[in-house]
Amino acid sequence: MSCRFLTAVSVAALFAGAAQAETVLHILHTNDLHSRIEAINAFDSTCDAETIAAGECFGGVARVAAKVKELRDRITAEGGNVIVLDAGDQYQGSLFYTTYKGKDVVEFMTAIGYDAMAVGNHEFDDGPEGLAILADGVDFPVLSGNLDLSQSNVLNGKVDDVLTLDIGGEKIGIVSALAMDTPETASPGPNVIFQDDIESLKADVQELTDQGVNKIIALTHVGYLRDQDFAREVPGLDAIIGGHSHTLLGDMEDAEGPYPTMIAGPDGTEVPVATAYAYSKYLGHLTLTFDDEGKLIKAEGQPILLDNSVPEDEAIAARVKEMAAPIEELRQQVVAETSAPIDGDRNSCRARECEMGNLVADAMLDRVKDQGVTIAIANGGGLRASIDQGPVTMGEVYTVLPFQNTLATFQLKGADVIAALENGASQYEEAAGRFAQVSGLKYTVDPAAEAGSRISDVMVMGDGDWQPIDPAATYGVVSNNYMRSGGDGYDVFATNAQNAYDFGPDLAEVVAGYLGAQDGAYEPALDGRITVK
Repeated sequence: MSCRFLTAVSVAALFAGAAQAETVLHILHTNDLHSRIEAINAFDSTCDAETIAAGECFGGVARVAAKVKELRDRITAEGGNVIVLDAGDQYQGSLFYTTYKGKDVVEFMTAIGYDAMAVGNHEFDDGPEGLAILADGVDFPVLSGNLDLSQSNVLNGKVDDVLTLDIGGEKIGIVSALAMDTPETASPGPNVIFQDDIESLKADVQELTDQGVNKIIALTHVGYLRDQDFAREVPGLDAIIGGHSHTLLGDMEDAEGPYPTMIAGPDGTEVPVATAYAYSKYLGHLTLTFDDEGKLIKAEGQPILLDNSVPEDEAIAARVKEMAAPIEELRQQVVAETSAPIDGDRNSCRARECEMGNLVADAMLDRVKDQGVTIAIANGGGLRASIDQGPVTMGEVYTVLPFQNTLATFQLKGADVIAALENGASQYEEAAGRFAQVSGLKYTVDPAAEAGSRISDVMVMGDGDWQPIDPAATYGVVSNNYMRSGGDGYDVFATNAQNAYDFGPDLAEVVAGYLGAQDGAYEPALDGRITVK
């Protein structure tokens, strides 16, 4: 792997005198593209022909490439400095990943011209071998500083801890960290060893500082809240470019905070934290100004909405169309119709009852209702998109449920069902994907309570009426094979499930069949199965 050396600062800046020698660095960044190789609609699903014709699409790699090239060309022509970074999770989320397993990502990230990428948890969805396809294929460094890969014969030597770029005669250091719960959310395997993220960052920052690097950026995949912890606790960081939580920052409606979010650091400075939502809808643009001693004196910027006003790179758009051809027939197959949009937004499905959660859990339960199963539990993080009103295609269903999970059925004590729900709510404040969407079950969650004691009023259907769950009774449960094996922290499924069968039909196929069996158009609804205090 190699890194490129970007345009030097202008001659005027170099000779302006030591006291006035400022360095201005433009960081263009993406995160959590999740295989949105093609443009997306307002529901973060792949645009169909009608939406494309209406000019209502966003993002896609051709649009990202065009905007990156436009900005890089303009800034460098003016004597400025640009680096292009990705904060992880390029993998998983559309039929492109199902079909090409990362080879498409390698091609398009290389064409866009990234300078570095952080490993995301979903880069491990197909094990270390899946990440190796990316790390071996791209021509830029892939980073993750808190991974010990010395025991992995697949990844050892392929993922860097730190990186130093020469930008305009200045050394820019990059450190990185990956979410510590990745073994629960993906499949890194036993030979990928996770080290403490904060301690690893501290050590890596110190390593770069000892080498004389005085401008250091953390490129992370841990989420907005954890990034703020890094800013507070890791000395020597000048900025954090993050991913994982799909957080929208900026001046727009529904943003969760300002772009960048300034956090008081441990050494008295303020550290800018920036992230750029997800799915290629935005391109982050953070501008950092350093004085001649390497001290950050200004941080400013906004994410750029990649809507229809941004042209696509024609060559990349043509290549995307070519690669989409083999999967187009499956994608266009209409399986059902919905009378209204089905909300599958992560802000809904990781925090409360959501329409997509009800649909998926109901479909799971319906499929196995004749097997003595009365409870369905699905992870909110497994729901990756909404579906718009009207005809529902198989492509849309696969975009919602891209993981190729299978139905898993088993028996579980009532007390273990409650423990599973507690796990689902245990990282509520982080909007973690383990939040439980359910069918055949009702429960109340109190986010303000201590983790482990947030669940109450668990009710199950019995004899045609809702009844309190019996901790000692045994219930038939359906989930997916990922959760059943302990994914998303559902260890209780892995250890206590009885008579487990993990090899049922593909979850996307189950949902498509359930939608298609409706008498008329499917009508999304909420019915009070989850109460949030």
